[in-house]
Amino acid sequence: MLRGWLRDKKGELNASTHSLDALAEPQDIEASMRAANHIMNDDLQAAEDGLANGTSSFHKMGKGMVAFLRATLGFEPEIMREASERLADAETTASADHRKAQRDPQVHRSAIYPVGSEFALCNAQAQLMGAVVGVLNESLTESIRGFYKLRKAFVTLDAILASEDKYVRGHSRQTGSARHSLDSVRSTRSTRSTKAVAGGFGDDRAGGKKQEKPLLDVVRQNEAQAAAKSTTNGNGLPMPEDDDDNDDEFYDVDESHEDTPKTDTYAGLIEIDGVIKDLAKNSLDDDSTSNTQDLPPLKSLSSDHQILDHDPDSDVFSNPIDVFIHSGANLCFGLLLLMISMIPPAFNRLLFIIGFHGDRDRGLRLLWQASKFHNVNGAMAGLVLLGYYHQVVGFADVLPEPSIIRTSDNEAQQDVQGYPKDRCEALLQDMRTRHPKSHLWLLEQARLEAMNRRLSTAISLFESSPTTKSPLKQVEALNMFEKSLSAMYIHNYALCSESFLNCVKLNNWSHALYYYIAGVAHVESYRHCKLSGASAKESKRHAEKATEYLHQAPKHAGKKKFMARQLPFDVFVVRKIQKWDARAKEWNVPFIDAIGVSPLEEMIFFWNGYRRMDESQLHTSLDNLKWSDDPNRGNKTLWAKEEADEKAVLAVLRAVTLRNLQRWDEAAGILQENVLAIPNSELKGGLKDDWTAPCARYEMGVAAWLRRKEGPGAKEEVEWVRECEGWVEKAAKWESYELDARVGLKVATAQDTLKKYWEGRKQRL
Repeated sequence: MLRGWLRDKKGELNASTHSLDALAEPQDIEASMRAANHIMNDDLQAAEDGLANGTSSFHKMGKGMVAFLRATLGFEPEIMREASERLADAETTASADHRKAQRDPQVHRSAIYPVGSEFALCNAQAQLMGAVVGVLNESLTESIRGFYKLRKAFVTLDAILASEDKYVRGHSRQTGSARHSLDSVRSTRSTRSTKAVAGGFGDDRAGGKKQEKPLLDVVRQNEAQAAAKSTTNGNGLPMPEDDDDNDDEFYDVDESHEDTPKTDTYAGLIEIDGVIKDLAKNSLDDDSTSNTQDLPPLKSLSSDHQILDHDPDSDVFSNPIDVFIHSGANLCFGLLLLMISMIPPAFNRLLFIIGFHGDRDRGLRLLWQASKFHNVNGAMAGLVLLGYYHQVVGFADVLPEPSIIRTSDNEAQQDVQGYPKDRCEALLQDMRTRHPKSHLWLLEQARLEAMNRRLSTAISLFESSPTTKSPLKQVEALNMFEKSLSAMYIHNYALCSESFLNCVKLNNWSHALYYYIAGVAHVESYRHCKLSGASAKESKRHAEKATEYLHQAPKHAGKKKFMARQLPFDVFVVRKIQKWDARAKEWNVPFIDAIGVSPLEEMIFFWNGYRRMDESQLHTSLDNLKWSDDPNRGNKTLWAKEEADEKAVLAVLRAVTLRNLQRWDEAAGILQENVLAIPNSELKGGLKDDWTAPCARYEMGVAAWLRRKEGPGAKEEVEWVRECEGWVEKAAKWESYELDARVGLKVATAQDTLKKYWEGRKQRL
């Protein structure tokens, strides 16, 4: 107790010795936001220069954001350390300023938010970004700290959004609609009083005497109700100088013990809401129902939310402090809700640490609201939205149909679920107009073209002129990676190999993956040379390049880790090379001829490139797959030696390609015969590809979902949806397998879509 009190006082003095100034605060916000906005034009140095001399919480938050973007774009260890330090400083300063705001009668009094909400938001933003940096860190200890910070940020942001919800509900009752009384807003703003404000925390409508309660006291109450116990300071929010993040109770874990066998279970105890739980029977890798039934129920802090959806030019947002809070809280909480909702089944146990459910629909609506604002928060929200729709939605298959909704102004617009193509295109155009120098938006433009099956156009955007190069190496690396993927989807093997080798020079995240795909592109070129009758010299060149790059890949595996584990694709690459080396030795053939079903098409499958191909490109994929079992193409003697798992790989890849050509009956028949009818014991173990069985079940679900509109009546549609749900649940509950987290993203999206389908159907009936 004494140690915490001393550290609290010391932290407050060291964090910020300046006094709060009600007049300077909006100026600090505008100056810091203006400087931070350079980030979205790829000009981090201008942002650094503009923030350099500021000492406010908002300036320090901006500095942390710059370092955070550098860290997450490039994953450089030294930049990640710098980001952690800056964010910790911003967190400490914001918490100190929040405490000062509670004692200062001259600080900003909002009609919407409790006193000091702007500093609580800075604190939560620092925690959120610090959590991401911690999870990306290769240390298991830092990852655990990151999830703890994520949880604290969730509680704070939920409290801020609850004040908006209360404000909307209060004014709805007064006006009889969701639109607020602007006269009431103006009169409230003009009052410099320490009394509770309408719609704020502590407003006692019965007696009107209850004093406004500090936001972080409300956070304390919410956290006590909705999450596992945590150490808090006097105002309720776990603060840097008091929380466990800086205590010496956190010890770095010795994460490498070659002489100690790995245990499949956690043999310790954990305290949840004051109850000691024995988790010894819960597997770290198995997420089956039996392993999670004893976990505490996951909770959401609020329900039946009202979103404050006014446009930036509304009088409700006439004060820059309210604009800062609203756009920042909608951005951060929307991102959190979206992120948590996408946790795949393989990582369900992370929800145990976070303690809350996500809400994809609400998260997306909050992000769309934040994107309206012409500041760095709005730009970041736009970037998150486009990244979600082009990457996550673009990676998924079971998606709701586009629908039209009415806004509070009774305007028709596409809903946020599925892929709202028109809204995404309009948002991207708006962002490119706001930030014309940024190559992040060029990247999203290329992804949009790929989503619309215009891969050649996507590639041309990166090759149109030298000006397409970004001044940021990290952004250039992202552009090169996207170009590499598009080249792979379009079957341009030379460009694919060349581009992935360029990724090695630009980024150090997963060199094993880059060399692997560069190598398998040459495998495909080798096979095309054999089929076309090209010179033996040309065939030999591709065979040598393929062998060189593929054997180079495992040498780079394991150098990067995520939560103290090897990257999933690194594990995959190492196993594949071992499998082919073993076959070459067993069959007494060159390495290039021991390679099985097209590994390039396999990579396309794992990146869901088939969804981005036009019809001719899909037929090219079918032709590539014929190499294995067509006696007129490959080596039928070697195919006869193949085991069931390799034949299952061919079946899944062929079925997915046919499904994208809407040949659903053929796809289902291939999966039934070559995967579903095979005992699972024959498809796993050793160096086998164990991902085919769960992926085949997921694919059966996708086919059922896509066929739901074939029937003449609603009854048949429901039957198709139920069949889809059955297959998706089987895939979700499957035992641990290779790349299960990647496949799990698609499964989680399918589960969310099915949940929304049944909710919508219930409302219609």
